[in-house]
Amino acid sequence: MSRLLTLFFLMLLIGAHRPPANPKYYKTKALPGDGIYSLLRRYGLDRNSCNVSKFYALNDLKNGSLLKVGIEYQLPIMIYDFDGKTIRSSVGIKDWQTAKSIETYNENMLKDGYRQKSFKIDKSLWVPYHILNCPDTDVKQAALDDTASNGEVNLAIEPSGNRRFPIFGKKYEHVPLLDNSLAGRVYYIESGHGGPDPGAMATVAGHTVCEDEYAYDVALRVVRKLIEHGATAYMITRDRNDGIRDGQYLVCDNDEVVWGNESIFRGQKPRLFQRSDVINNLYEKHLKQGVVHQKLVVIHVDSRGKGQQTDLFFYYHPDDKEGKALATQMHKSMEENYKKVNKKRGYKGTVTARDLHMLRETKVPAAYIELGNIKHPTDQKRLFIAANRQLIADWLYDGMKW
Repeated sequence: MSRLLTLFFLMLLIGAHRPPANPKYYKTKALPGDGIYSLLRRYGLDRNSCNVSKFYALNDLKNGSLLKVGIEYQLPIMIYDFDGKTIRSSVGIKDWQTAKSIETYNENMLKDGYRQKSFKIDKSLWVPYHILNCPDTDVKQAALDDTASNGEVNLAIEPSGNRRFPIFGKKYEHVPLLDNSLAGRVYYIESGHGGPDPGAMATVAGHTVCEDEYAYDVALRVVRKLIEHGATAYMITRDRNDGIRDGQYLVCDNDEVVWGNESIFRGQKPRLFQRSDVINNLYEKHLKQGVVHQKLVVIHVDSRGKGQQTDLFFYYHPDDKEGKALATQMHKSMEENYKKVNKKRGYKGTVTARDLHMLRETKVPAAYIELGNIKHPTDQKRLFIAANRQLIADWLYDGMKW
C-alpha cells in the first residue's frame, strides 16, 4: 500500500512538472522593414536555427516567405505560468543553469522594453523555444534576409542585439523601448551635407565648426527618440565613428557616407540626387508593404551675417500638404516649448513654402529645418551646448509624433 501511495505521489509530482502539451506562444506584429530574421533578432531568437524552423511551423509559412506589416505572428517563446516560487518548479526542469538562462532572458526583455512587467509580478514566464528543445545546437549568426547589399540594416532592426545601436556611440547605443506609440511608422532623417561638403563653416574661439557635424548630432538624437517609441527610423547620412557627442566644438571630418555605405558624391547635384534616390527607394519598398505613415525630415544649419540671429525655421514644398502639416506641427512644438522655458523671450521662427531639391524630388511628405545661424553668438549657444541640442531634438520629436 505504501509503495502504491509513493508511486501515486511521484506521478503527481512528475505531472506537475511536465511542460504543457500545447503551450501558448507569444505573439507580436511585424513592423515596417521586418523580415523573419530581423523579427526574431529583436527578441534574441535568431542565433538558433531551431527557433527559425519553429517560427515557420508556428505560422504555417514556407521558406522565404515575406512578413506583412501589422500582421500578428507567433514567436518561438513559450508562455509558462510562474508559480511564485522558482523557475525550475514553474517550468518543470531540474537544471539550475537552464533556469538561470531563462531568468536572464526575461530580465533582458524587460530591460529592452519588450516586457512591460517582471515575470515575478505578472506571473508570466517567457521561455525561448531553443533553451528547452535544442540548447546544444550550434549558435551561429543566421543569414540576414533583411540586410542591404552592403551589410547595413534598418536602425530599428540593427543586429547587435539587446537594442544596441552602435551608430549612436558607446554612451548612447543602448536604446530601451519605452512604448510602441509609433509602431508601424517610418521616418527618414537626413542631416545636411557631409563627406566632401562640410556645409556652412565658422571659426569660434580658435575652433573650426562645420554645419554637417551639428546637423548630424541633432539628427541622431531625433532618430534615437523615434526608435525609443517603436518607430522605424533611417539615418540617411551616416558616420560610423562619431555617434552622439556631448562636446561643445564637434571635430569636422569627411568620412560620412550615405545609406547603403556609399561614398558621398562630390558634385552638388549628384550628391542631392544620391540622397533623394535612396529615400525614394526605401519609400517604395515600405509602400509595397502597406506602410501609409512615412515622413522625411531634413536638418540643416544656416549661415548668415554675424549680427543676424534666427530662430529655427521650417520649409515645405508648395504642393505637399502633409509636408506643410509636418512643418507646422514642429514649428508649433518649438514655439510652445520656448514659451515654457522663457515666456519673455518669444519665438520668431517661420514656416514657409520653398522649392528645394529634397522637398521637390522626394516622394515622402517632407519638412526642411534650419537650426540657426552658425555665425551668430546666440544661435551658437543653441548649437554648441549639448543639452540644447538634445532639447531641440526632443521638441522636434514632439512635433513629429502626431
